[in-house]
Amino acid sequence: MSFVSPITLSARGIELRPMTLQDEPGLRSAAADGELWNIRVTSVPEPEKTRQYIEDALAMREAGHRFPFVVIESASGRVLGTSSYHDIVPAVQRVEIGWTWYAKSVQRSHVNTTCKLLLLTHAFETLACHVVGWRTDNFNFASQAAIERLGAKKDGVIRGHALRRDGTIRDTVMYSLRSGEWPEVKAQLLHSLDKQR
Repeated sequence: MSFVSPITLSARGIELRPMTLQDEPGLRSAAADGELWNIRVTSVPEPEKTRQYIEDALAMREAGHRFPFVVIESASGRVLGTSSYHDIVPAVQRVEIGWTWYAKSVQRSHVNTTCKLLLLTHAFETLACHVVGWRTDNFNFASQAAIERLGAKKDGVIRGHALRRDGTIRDTVMYSLRSGEWPEVKAQLLHSLDKQR
């Protein structure tokens, strides 16, 4: 039995459900909202590479390393983006949250906060994780700010860590949140969502 089992998470008009090949048109449309593939420091696929992106995510799920979700607006069924658990390490009860991106029209809305609340609640309260991590490009300042707003702690920077799609080599900024810090972070996320409504 895998550490992360298929599940649909939902709250505040947002659903996270397991990614499938049938999500290709929705993810392609979400990425086109803002032409997100042009952002150098993200993993958003170009339109013609969306199917390969999904196939790669599903292969990683099969191998037990990643569990990709699509983010859905419950009322309309519209795909808003995606997020994943990844670098899943059952032996130490750790997951990371990443491969996250949203259509430009829903960025800076309650969508990301809601998704983080759902993913963190499931990680800490159902999977009983000891720690949840994040990693981001050293030049993705928006992502770093969003992770820090959650209350995650910066663990450090891994230099020369990974290739970007343009062939340059990135430094990776690592963050984490421990289970003992979760109650305070959860209270802050709920407070933020109440203000965003």
